[in-house]
Amino acid sequence: MKLKPFLVTAISLSIMTGCSQSSKVSESRSSTQQQTSLADLGSIEKCQNYSGLPQGWLKQPTAGMILIADGNFNFGSEKAYPDELNFGKKQREVKGFWIDQTEVTVAQFASFVKATGYITDAEKQKQAAVFSPDPHHPQQWWQLKSGYTWKTPNGGTGAIANPNEPVRYVSKNDAEHYAVWLGRDLPTELEWEYAAKANSKTDTPLHQAPTDEYQHPQANYWQGEFPFQNLNQDHFKGVAPVGCFAANKFKLFDMIGNVWEWTSSPYQGAHDQHMGNYSDLRQQEITSTQYVIKGGSFLCAQNYCSRYRSSSRYPQDFDLAATHVGFRTILRSP
Repeated sequence: MKLKPFLVTAISLSIMTGCSQSSKVSESRSSTQQQTSLADLGSIEKCQNYSGLPQGWLKQPTAGMILIADGNFNFGSEKAYPDELNFGKKQREVKGFWIDQTEVTVAQFASFVKATGYITDAEKQKQAAVFSPDPHHPQQWWQLKSGYTWKTPNGGTGAIANPNEPVRYVSKNDAEHYAVWLGRDLPTELEWEYAAKANSKTDTPLHQAPTDEYQHPQANYWQGEFPFQNLNQDHFKGVAPVGCFAANKFKLFDMIGNVWEWTSSPYQGAHDQHMGNYSDLRQQEITSTQYVIKGGSFLCAQNYCSRYRSSSRYPQDFDLAATHVGFRTILRSP
């Protein structure tokens, strides 16, 4: 089931009650951008003790961020789903940018809400897409439910969100407002995938789970038969705190698994936007209500989804908050 698209709220600092905070961050953006001390993460013990706030938070414009240098990489994949295939220019150039080392945490989003009074789409709509498998209807594991928000990801009567977990139940609109508050942006699909691949020259084949040589999970994804058998071999039944697994070569955590991540790129089908479909020729303008999400989540399994790869992509309604979708931000160099 999908929600009917709502009118996209214009993102402007002037309409946000936290504009004074955003102005301070924007002013510091023009100053020298320097690498701050990064969180000591990469293991289950370390991630569970993380506060959810990077060092220098709200004091340094690049707090908790990694600088990615200019470069080029192979965009898309030749070993996966059809919409990941790239029949056009495979080598893409990317200008350098800063990117959050982890997914945006509940603690970070809470500071945004406290400063601005922001109300998320899930709170306004009083519903979100919730993973809720029903043994009597095994193929319908999504339900639209009320009470599930970034503060209460387990429902209105469940446990509140942990500060070190990735913020969830946020729409693209919510993610953009947070990014603007910090003087940042959401990454494009190209930027996100470049950061995730981290100079890797090889593609991960479809259905190959992210494990080490001993078959130990190297990301938070579903082990077992989805949607009713979760073996929890990664030690997490659902979402995990950020940074519980080893970082990639760019020192970024959870680019694969845990939660899908919003990008600013509209979803318009396959990468080359044509794929032999001649009816596309008469579409002069594409208006999209779906945007690309990347990286897979804790719900991706070998028998379902299998999108725990850097090239993985999926369409998501821009105003629909869900159990398994979060985000991270980027800061482009002046």
